[in-house]
Amino acid sequence: MLKPSLDDLIKSSFRSILKNKGRTMLTSLGIIIGVTSVILLTAIGNGLKNYVTEQFNSLGANTVFISPGKIFNDNGGFNSSGGGGRFVSTSFSLTDVSTLKRAIKNATIVPVAVSMVEIKSSKKTKSDVTILGSTYQYASSSNYLPSSGNGRSFTKEEDEKKANVIVLGHSLANDLFPNSSALGKKIIVKSKNMKVIGVLDKKGGSFGGPDVDQYAFTPIGNVFDFTGNQTVNQMLIKTANKDLVPQTKIDVTQVMLKKFDKDAFTVFDSSQLLSSINSIIGVLTVGLAGIAAISLVVGGIGIMNIMLVTVSERTREIGLRKAIGAYPRAILIQFLIEAIILSSIGGIIGIFLGSFGAFVINKFFPAKVTFDSVAIAFGVSALVGIIFGVAPARRASKLSPIEALRYE
Repeated sequence: MLKPSLDDLIKSSFRSILKNKGRTMLTSLGIIIGVTSVILLTAIGNGLKNYVTEQFNSLGANTVFISPGKIFNDNGGFNSSGGGGRFVSTSFSLTDVSTLKRAIKNATIVPVAVSMVEIKSSKKTKSDVTILGSTYQYASSSNYLPSSGNGRSFTKEEDEKKANVIVLGHSLANDLFPNSSALGKKIIVKSKNMKVIGVLDKKGGSFGGPDVDQYAFTPIGNVFDFTGNQTVNQMLIKTANKDLVPQTKIDVTQVMLKKFDKDAFTVFDSSQLLSSINSIIGVLTVGLAGIAAISLVVGGIGIMNIMLVTVSERTREIGLRKAIGAYPRAILIQFLIEAIILSSIGGIIGIFLGSFGAFVINKFFPAKVTFDSVAIAFGVSALVGIIFGVAPARRASKLSPIEALRYE
């Protein structure tokens, strides 16, 4: 009695599967859908993480922000009005900016004021546009300088004179001037005629953040005119190097506490904000991928059902093989291999479809397929074949040859 080799069992399993190609594909459909969904969702999550990281890296590791309210909770995550922390209605002023400038040396301190305005061009009107006012140092500190050929940011002199100049985000410029360049054109912002001196490259908005492409930028004095007050909504500090960031945060906090309650403001750097955002993205990605993975279980149940049917259909074949000396272990291994092949076929097709889908999505939304996600998705699909193939394989291996040969 010859003991069949693993190679013989694999070849026999492929022959059995290929006898009914239509049923094979339908059986693998649940695995295909599950793996495709997992690949797509993890690709979107990874794409978002990479995109957010790139956006924050563009600010540099030596940037410190001062914002109203308590943004982070004690665990490092984002705060919420009902989540154990509280937001405080706080506003800063130019006096606070001056105080920080006197206290913090070797750093550039930039105030930011924001207003919602209506902007009119000769062709279109845009309502509720976010216009951001700051000093001439903001563009270089935040990496919002127009590229070569797209104009410039406003100068120190224009800042001090409160010149009627404006820089438009990429999408906003296209909306206001759909068929021509916005550079040098005149627009009206709250009855004030302003000249477009620059257009930013396309930047987009990070997860949970604003779409900078729809922003407009102007000297802070203009925004004060639009709002009717001199409220500063945020302050940005650019240190000489990243090693100064920790001490700068401590120094800023001490200065701010002389005037504000500890819950009235938050001092943070880009890495801290990036960590919190990436934590949220990670949890969402795992949760959504877990939900998508439920279809893998459904697919596994489908494989088990089909394999049980296959055992019934091939009962006489199993009986004949056992009658001429086939080992029960060989029968078990063959049916187990068939289940693994079915799930692996679904896994391979799912990986291909998921990767292609991520490639298409990436043209409109950040998406990146990683080797880890592909390996995990394929490994899980093969594991599903093993888990749900055991019961039918055991049933086949335990069939009595006499009863199997008598089976009709």
